[in-house]
Amino acid sequence: MNREETLLKNVQDIQAALCASCQKAGRRPEEVTLLAVTKYAQDTDVLFLLKQGLIKHIGESRVQQALLRWTQPDFSAFPTVKHLIGHLQHNKAAKAAQFFDFIDSLDDFSTACLVDKHIAPGRQVRGLVQVKLTDRDTQSGLPLDQARELTKRLRSLERLKVCGYMAIAPQGADTQTLKGLFGTVKKAFDEDFSPKEERYLSLGMSEDFTVAVEAGSTLPRIGSKLFA
Repeated sequence: MNREETLLKNVQDIQAALCASCQKAGRRPEEVTLLAVTKYAQDTDVLFLLKQGLIKHIGESRVQQALLRWTQPDFSAFPTVKHLIGHLQHNKAAKAAQFFDFIDSLDDFSTACLVDKHIAPGRQVRGLVQVKLTDRDTQSGLPLDQARELTKRLRSLERLKVCGYMAIAPQGADTQTLKGLFGTVKKAFDEDFSPKEERYLSLGMSEDFTVAVEAGSTLPRIGSKLFA
């Protein structure tokens, strides 16, 4: 099996797993959008999947690295929805505002305000507040209660539209732990964002996306399983 065949099989396997999880949870597969985490992927792999029309939402962790890749003609030729999924530093807020369609890792009001200030007139950027589900000091995000308070404050902004939550589960957590953590965020999500408004719940990565989708994730972030 050559590299392109491997990538196609990876996509097929992921889509099959997503559909199975939706069926198990009584959801429609079209409720779930694959967010392809391209930050560590080889350019040739990403370009192949773009040419096949198999990925549209892409996730990058670093502003400068994303700019270097996605402003190249080979990449910019494809219509993509660009998500910043890594921690946003205050001094990178202006560039992020001008480049990304989504900021999925909001956890600071002053940084969010700076993003809002630098979004071009007539343009809107979607924002997700990052919920911290671990005790790791290196993990970004806010405890759920603080994340919900930040969400309320962010609704005052004009061009940065808060429309959901993102969370990263602890590595190696068992299924029951994952269900509990994801379920807690889903409950807050349903209380804070109406089904009548544009909303996104980004739970789950390559190792736990099936559990996340069963719990209600609409935007699982998949990288290593996609580009293995």
